[in-house]
Amino acid sequence: MQSGPSIHFERRDPARNMKRFYRLTVQQDLFGTVLLVREWGRIGVSSHQQTQEAPDLAAASLHAQRLAGEKQRRGYVPVAR
Repeated sequence: MQSGPSIHFERRDPARNMKRFYRLTVQQDLFGTVLLVREWGRIGVSSHQQTQEAPDLAAASLHAQRLAGEKQRRGYVPVAR
């Protein structure tokens, strides 16, 4: 399985006891299918994951960029990993 760069976001608000993360990764499976993998949840707890097929790498990257913009509008901040 070939994996590309992942984008990691976090949203923290101590007043609301909020510690969330969201990760987007574009990768290929063993058969060459391009996948957009979304992973989210509370920091320090097991996460949820959703995998979506894409027709090609460009389409998956574009969709990942749209989702990243949506998360930033909701208060998530990119974090270097």
